[in-house]
Amino acid sequence: MAKCFSFTLSRDQCFRYSFRNAGLKSSTQDLGDGTIVHCWVPKTHKPQKPTLLLIHGFGANAMWQWNDFISPLASKFNVYVPDLLFFGESYTSRPERTEAFQAQCVMRAMEGHGVKRMSVVGLSYGGFVAYSMAAQFPEAVEKVVLGCTGVCLEEKDMENGMFIVKSVEEAADILLPQSPQKLKELMKFSFYKPAKIAVPSCFLADFIDVMCTVNRQERKELIEALYKDRKLSDLPKITQPTLIIWGENDQAFGRQRPAGDAQERGACNQSGETEATVQPFESVSYGFLLSSPAGWQQQEHRLEV
Repeated sequence: MAKCFSFTLSRDQCFRYSFRNAGLKSSTQDLGDGTIVHCWVPKTHKPQKPTLLLIHGFGANAMWQWNDFISPLASKFNVYVPDLLFFGESYTSRPERTEAFQAQCVMRAMEGHGVKRMSVVGLSYGGFVAYSMAAQFPEAVEKVVLGCTGVCLEEKDMENGMFIVKSVEEAADILLPQSPQKLKELMKFSFYKPAKIAVPSCFLADFIDVMCTVNRQERKELIEALYKDRKLSDLPKITQPTLIIWGENDQAFGRQRPAGDAQERGACNQSGETEATVQPFESVSYGFLLSSPAGWQQQEHRLEV
């Protein structure tokens, strides 16, 4: 018997309405090499506003991770929100799976929209892509914000017990859940404070069916490419002003070593990976992104949430 209602699809439609109501429109670009990039872009790009690129992490599409920020950010920035390859409506038939290739595709999409200069915010896996954009395209990226992003990790870190998971395969099973139990494990892993109300398994199963089954193999390959042969010594340095935000109790990446010439860092007490992006982003990132060079300071922010 076919399902007559999907909570996940309904929620997805609500997010679409929210993005449109904030002044964005859906746009899809064919990059001409078997690669399609979908992006939410301003209905009208206003030259007097700075441009801000928001890059999502693993999970659902970009709307699910950035919806809470769209309305306030759109009032201050020309906001662009792409779906990374194999998420949402973005896809490639090419074999590349590195964050460097993701960064190149996002940059090509931004160039297609006529954007030449921007600040970039990346959450979790999106932070790896944001960092790569800053390294590859220094003339285009003005400032960088990395949220819960372990760009300094090495392949050996997992073997040395730095993470709760012991292998890339185990990480993929959690990040790409195929059962309500695995999704509950991911939620427990992502949030420092557990949900007060248990989410019914039928809702979790619906979310998995809609968001976690398509392109699962390709997403798993993204995780594998992220860790394979990764060494800190190979990490390129970036020179852009960089704000790092993480949760004190982040079980995925924990406290970060400074990436490049990081001007500011923010710690969120009693926060996990997902929670670390809400209040701290609004209270610290706005000032950082809108500040002049004279306002950049080398300091650490500790934020109670």
